[in-house]
Amino acid sequence: MSDILILTHIDYCPPGHLARVLDQAQCDFRVLRADLGELDGFDLDRPRAVAIMGGPMSVNDPLPWLATEIAALRHFIRRDIPLIGHCLGGQLLAKALGAEVRRMPYTESGWQPLRQTAGAANSPWLSHLPAEFPMFQWHGDSFALPTGAQPLLSSRWCENQAFAWGDKLLALQGHPEMTEELVRQWLDDWRHLLDDSQPSQQSLAQMLDGLATKVQALNQVAEGFYRHWLRLAWR
Repeated sequence: MSDILILTHIDYCPPGHLARVLDQAQCDFRVLRADLGELDGFDLDRPRAVAIMGGPMSVNDPLPWLATEIAALRHFIRRDIPLIGHCLGGQLLAKALGAEVRRMPYTESGWQPLRQTAGAANSPWLSHLPAEFPMFQWHGDSFALPTGAQPLLSSRWCENQAFAWGDKLLALQGHPEMTEELVRQWLDDWRHLLDDSQPSQQSLAQMLDGLATKVQALNQVAEGFYRHWLRLAWR
């Protein structure tokens, strides 16, 4: 059984570039679909590091498997193992830590510039990043900061884009795991959900313009997060 666990919640929100990084590092990993009940009976004391991916549901939806996953995340937090959450995954970590997750009055989507907050100084999660950089976004909920959290990133449309809690947990509101194939798939399948008359959303043309270059830069952002996460697991 693998020491690295990845939790997913829908077929079109896979590990993406995270899986490529793990394959290149020759790290064995296991992917479980929490929404299909695959966490039931799983040995929560086995993983040395856990990543939680995105999904279209809200952490506040009355879904029994969400309660199971949040309970599992609380167990991982008590074990003090490295955790990294992507969008829904970040919101699940926030809720597991007792913070509120709320619906925003708009959707934030596209390549949105993020900036490091004043409280982010010297964070090892951000040591590879400039003061401002873009990340792919697609979310309508956002998390509040849990008690004791260190705010890391912010955007014009979402004040809390990322936080660290302790020295081994990173919650992200955006999608650093995106590949070019995933971006195109989402925009092909879900473009009807977008409304570029909202200033918080980019147009389809803006999202696709220079896509290969944008994804390459995003991969470098993601790899810094993932390398630190892996170092913590075998520290």
